[in-house]
Amino acid sequence: MSEGLPPDADERSGRTYRSRPRLFRRRQELAGPPFLPQRRGTQLRQAEYAGGGPRVGGPGDAAAAGSAVLRGPAGREPERRSPTPGPPPPGAYPPPPVRRRSRVRWRWITLALALLLVVYPLLLFVTAWTSLNRVDALPAGGPAPTPGRTYLVVGSDSRSGLTAAERRRLHTGQAGGQRTDTIMVLHVPDGGGPTVLVSVPRDSYVAIPGHGKNKINAAYAIGGPQLLVRTVEQATGLHIDSYVETGLGGYAQLVDSIGGIDVCVKHALKDSKAHIDVKAGCQTFDGATALGYARARYSDPRGDLGRVDRQRQVLAAIAGKTLSPSVLLVPWRAFPAAASGGSALTVDSGMSPLGLLAFMQAMRAVAGGGGLSLTVPVATTGLQTPNAGVAVQWNTPQANRLFAALRADDTDAVRPIAAAQQAAQQKVTGA
Repeated sequence: MSEGLPPDADERSGRTYRSRPRLFRRRQELAGPPFLPQRRGTQLRQAEYAGGGPRVGGPGDAAAAGSAVLRGPAGREPERRSPTPGPPPPGAYPPPPVRRRSRVRWRWITLALALLLVVYPLLLFVTAWTSLNRVDALPAGGPAPTPGRTYLVVGSDSRSGLTAAERRRLHTGQAGGQRTDTIMVLHVPDGGGPTVLVSVPRDSYVAIPGHGKNKINAAYAIGGPQLLVRTVEQATGLHIDSYVETGLGGYAQLVDSIGGIDVCVKHALKDSKAHIDVKAGCQTFDGATALGYARARYSDPRGDLGRVDRQRQVLAAIAGKTLSPSVLLVPWRAFPAAASGGSALTVDSGMSPLGLLAFMQAMRAVAGGGGLSLTVPVATTGLQTPNAGVAVQWNTPQANRLFAALRADDTDAVRPIAAAQQAAQQKVTGA
C-alpha cells in the first residue's frame, strides 16, 4: 500500500479521464488521480487525496463522498455497489468536459463544400455569360411560334479581328466581307424526343426575302443575321427562337483553350487549300487543325455535303469536351475555356441564361449520341442557276417531311429520315 493513502484507497470508486485527449484518440480511463487542469473555481485538493481522500465533514460522510464499498455483516464479504447517480458530493472532482470540437469542425467543412458546389459552377457560368457578344439578330414577324426551341447556329468566315499572324497560323487567307461557312438548325423538343441537329448546305438555292433566289449564304452577306434568320424561317417554316454565331478566330481559340478535341476521322483527308493532312483514325486536333478539318471541301468526294458532316462532328466534339469533367473540374482549364467560349460566341440580344444552358446541353446530347444529326435532304449538288453558278437543290418532298416533323415537335419522326441518310452516305463512301 502506498504511503500516505487510506487503507481503502484502492477500492475507491470513480473514474478519471485525461482532460485533453490526444488527437484522434478516444478518452481513456486512467488509474490514479484525475489529470484536470487548474481552473478558476475548481479545487483539486490533491493534498487531501494523498492524505486520505476528501473530508466532507467526518467519517460518517463516506457515502456522500462517493465511496463504493459497503460493509456487510461480520463474516461476509463486502458488497460492492455502483454509486447512485446524482449530483457529485461537495468537494468531489468535476466531470470531464464534453468536447465537441471535431463535430463543429466537420460542420464547417461540410458547409464549405456545399458553398463550393454552388459557387464554382455559378462563377464559371457568369464568366462565360459576361464574355458573350450580342447582336440584334431576330427580326419582327415571321412564322408563328412553333413547339420546342429552335436555334439557328451559324459559323461565319469573317476575318475581322484576326491579326496577320493569326491569319497565317489559321490559313484563312485575305478574303474580305462576311459569309457563312456553317448553317445549322438545332431543335430541342418540349417532350421526350431526341434533340435534332440539321445542317443546311451553304450553297442551297433558296428564295431570299426581297432579293429573289440565290445561295443561302448570300443572305448573310447581303443583310447580316436578320436576313439570314428570315430566309431560314421562310424556307423551313420553323420559328427561330435563338441565334448563335461563331467566327474563325474564336472557333480555333476555344479548341486550344480546352486542350484540343478528339476526332475520329473515317478517311484520310489532305486539302492544300485548308492546309490539313490528317490520317484515318481517332486523334486529337488543335485549334488550327480542327478549323481546317471543318472547312475543307475540295478534297472530299462528297464536296459540300461531306463538309457539313464534318462541321457537325467538330462542333459536337467541342461541346462534349467543354462540358466534360476533365475541363469543368480543373479550374485553370475551366475558366479560360469559359472566357474563350463566351468571347467566341455571338448571340441574339434576347438570349436568356436558361436559353444558353439549354443550347449547351443540347449540343452535348448530340455529341454523346443522344441526339439525331443529319443534313437537309438534297436532290443534287450540281444545280445550274442563272445568277449563282452551281448550287445545291433540296429534295423538296423529303425536306418538307423533315421540317413538318420539327414544326410539330415530333422529333421521333425524324429517326427514319436520319437512318436512311446515314445508310446512303455509307454506300457512297464505303464506310
